Amino acid sequence: MSTRRRIVRARIHAIAYGGRYHRVMRKIIHIDMDAFYASVEQRDDPSLRGRPVVVAWRGERSVVCAASYEARVFGVRSAMPAVRAERLCPQAVFVPPDFARYKAVSRQVREIFLRHTDLVEPLSLDEAYLDVTAPKSGLPTATAVAETIRTQIREETQLTASAGVAPNKFLAKIASDWRKPDGQFVLRPHQVEAFLTPLPVERIPGVGKVMQGKLNAAGIHTVGDLRAYSQHDLEARYGNFGGGLYRRARGIDERPVEPDQPVQSISSEDTFATDLLLSELEPHILRIAEKAWTASRKTERVGRTVVLKLKTAQFRILTRSFTPETPPASAREFIDIALALRERVHLPAATRYRLVGVGISGFRDRDETVVQAGLFDLRED
Repeated sequence: MSTRRRIVRARIHAIAYGGRYHRVMRKIIHIDMDAFYASVEQRDDPSLRGRPVVVAWRGERSVVCAASYEARVFGVRSAMPAVRAERLCPQAVFVPPDFARYKAVSRQVREIFLRHTDLVEPLSLDEAYLDVTAPKSGLPTATAVAETIRTQIREETQLTASAGVAPNKFLAKIASDWRKPDGQFVLRPHQVEAFLTPLPVERIPGVGKVMQGKLNAAGIHTVGDLRAYSQHDLEARYGNFGGGLYRRARGIDERPVEPDQPVQSISSEDTFATDLLLSELEPHILRIAEKAWTASRKTERVGRTVVLKLKTAQFRILTRSFTPETPPASAREFIDIALALRERVHLPAATRYRLVGVGISGFRDRDETVVQAGLFDLRED
């Protein structure tokens, strides 16, 4: 990290936590490119403009990487099985993903961010957090910074982006989705409680379908409902995650924007409505592995180790991993390794599982050439 960046981060930290500078609220922007992959395809191929575009490989094992807004009208969404997308929108144009091209555009957008602040935390190729509490571009407000960034993206890439401006990362991410596509929403500190109160609990990051079901069963449907519970009550019901729910319901998020954080691992997992046998997990592993593989292609680095995670009905967690001599080069290779790892699960055939996850770790820069011998690891937590 450069000396200038360390100084800026130290100053921001002091500002945020009442150090030698006056205590002020952080100003965070979340930028999210609109239907990024599909928009790049439509930009580069005029014949696709105005048509429902689905970025995905065809096949039963493929999932949607991105869908244009024209395709979303039919219910097509990213991470959806491609065969389902085709059923929902038979007239869709399927385009295989070109990650090299998307990454080149992402670098162009990143350069625009860095004109305004050194505190940029990329989440993927198409979204990032920016801390503009003290913008180096000299613009007077975070709102002006976000507007300028979106204008520069439009002029220099012919693409659109949406932005959320708020006092912290959690709120900024929700805000960026509020006026999509090509919109901007500013959430000021005095507006936070009124904004959050009517939101459904599933808008809180980490609240998936299973947790949503648990909360709804307890009569908790909105963030306002959640706010009626004490931190002790929520932690007693939901463990550490309950503490996070308590803070998010009040708009609290003290995480700083962390630039230069290299990807270490990417994974996806699913908890089943009913426990399944190992022999019944294949379609779920296929779906989850495809999703993890697609997410891994959004990074500049290359993952090497494939990981299979299982949780039994008795909440015992097992992981199996394999590091091939060369990193998996395709979704097919990645999925085959994940499926093969089932053979390393030496539990009785009658064992049932409530969760399965697939991930990839051991990320390195693409120009690194060190290759380790393949190996299997067994870990039990």
